[in-house]
Formats: sequence, structure tokens, C-alpha cells
Amino acid sequence: METNFESRIDFSQLSEKVMLLRERMAKVIVGQKEVVDLLLTALLADGHVLVEGVPGVAKTLMAKVLARLIDARFSRLQFTPDLMPSDVIGTSVFLPSAGKFEFRKGPVFTNILLADEINRSPAKTQAALFEVMEERQITCDGLEYKMEFPFIVVATQNPVEHEGTYRLPEAQLDRFMFKILVDYPEREDEIAVLNLHHEGIIQQWTEEKPVLSVTELAALREKIKEVRVDDKIKSFIVDIIRTTRNSGWLYLGASPRASIAVMNGAKVYAAVQGRDFVVPEDVLYLAPAVLRHRVQLSAEKELEGLVADQVIAQLMAKVEIPR
Repeated sequence: METNFESRIDFSQLSEKVMLLRERMAKVIVGQKEVVDLLLTALLADGHVLVEGVPGVAKTLMAKVLARLIDARFSRLQFTPDLMPSDVIGTSVFLPSAGKFEFRKGPVFTNILLADEINRSPAKTQAALFEVMEERQITCDGLEYKMEFPFIVVATQNPVEHEGTYRLPEAQLDRFMFKILVDYPEREDEIAVLNLHHEGIIQQWTEEKPVLSVTELAALREKIKEVRVDDKIKSFIVDIIRTTRNSGWLYLGASPRASIAVMNGAKVYAAVQGRDFVVPEDVLYLAPAVLRHRVQLSAEKELEGLVADQVIAQLMAKVEIPR
């Protein structure tokens, strides 16, 4: 491997921007470093994210702060059982004065879409997001409408309350690059949260100035494309993904889209560290977030009380790490 070589590409601007984004988000999102890192990785890798956590752990606030720090358009869509596909993508309206139909764009036509409590809408509404999440376009009445750059869906869901919720279709889950788990904060972090609210600092996030423009984001993404991925690393990624398909512990394994997500995420993570090449540690760090929503445990493993992350860790441990 090439881990001893110095980077031949200058990623100092990328590192500075990511550090600044981290610092600004940390003012409001306390004690969630890994969550913030994965959000920023998905942003730079052009990937959608599913954020899961119990109520009150700032899932929605994370998406709003991220959108605030990027000079881009933001829409929030509250998913409910009666939400219709036309409420998401828009609909054609007849104009009597013009004697024709006009397409009125829905809230999905934005740069960062917050799909709040996404699992509260039925499959018909979920299907409205299939095309736009994968192809960055909407088809309505036979006409295609392209999304502007960038387009990222940040969806939230509550893992404990199941009344009035619907299981997300596998086809939609597979379109999310990462599933990010947000846990309760540590004791010291929760005290810091109380101080932010007590002193009224928490509300000041709405006054934050953007630190990254759309043009800068596009330039950073082009820079990340130059990160090298050795053939051994590609084989390592594929071997990890294939273990999920050949394991009796899992009812459903990960698709090739998962392999692409790991590789693209690893390239971003390497660039943020100032490297122009991916190392196995980048893959190992990101793989759980890529896989946990794409695999399904067998009935036996579920009865044993295991969760996806535990099985993923055991399967990854069986794959030889290239050196």
C-alpha cells in the first residue's frame, strides 16, 4: 500500500472548510462528533443520509444547521400518513387564462431537503422520492425536470415509536448513503446543552453566516475525484460487501450500490485527512454506516437479540485487511 507516501494533491482548502463547518456545527450540536463527520462526508460525496434517534436528540436541528452553513436553498417536509406524492414533487395545474397545464414544483425542488419523520408516510408517498434520490430528476406527465446542484436528502426517523409509522421500502433504504445513529449525549455534553439554552446561545445558530458556497462545494467535489483507490482497497471493499450476501446470519445482504457508497465515502474521508489515497482504516470506519440499513438479520439472530451493527462487525472481522 501507499500509506507511507506524502499526498501529491493539496487538500488544505478542503480540510480548512471541513474544520470550519465542524466548529460552527459543534457550537449547537454538542458531543456528536461522529454524527457531524458522517453528515459532512455525505455532503461532499453527494450522498443522502438517514438520521435515526429517539425524540429530542437534535436530529432536525442538525439538518437545519448544516443547511444554514451552506449557501444553498433548504426545504423542510413533514411526513404524515395523509401526505400525497403530489405534496412532495408537485403537480400540474390547469390555467384557464392560458388554456394549458402548468407544473407547480413541490418542496423537493431545493438543494437540501429535510424529510422529517420520513417513516410516517405510506409506500405510495415514499415512492415519490425513488427517482429524485437516484437520478436527481422528477418525471411528471411525461416531462423530466432536473434538480439543481446540489441535491441532498436528510431524512429523520424515530426508532421507538411505531404507531402510525411505515417501514421504509428496501429500494428507498438502499438510496441512502449512510444511516447515522444519534444516541443520548454524555453527562458533560448534556450539561453543556443546558448552558446553551440557559444563556440563549442556542437560538443564535439562525444568525450564522454560510461558510461554503455552491460553487466551492462543486470545486471540492471535483478535487475529491482525484483521490486514488488502490486495486487492493477496491477488492477489500467488495469482499466486505460480499460477506453480507453469503452469511447465514443475514436474510438480506448489501447491493453493489453499497460498494460504491463505501468507496466514494472513503475518498472523501481520506481527502479530509489530507491524503490523496484511501487506506483500509477509511473503509473500516465508514462501512457500518453504509451497511446497517441495507442488511436484514435472519430470524434466529433477531431472536438472539443481536443488532445489525454487531453482525456487521463480526463479518468485517473475517475479511483480511490489505497492507
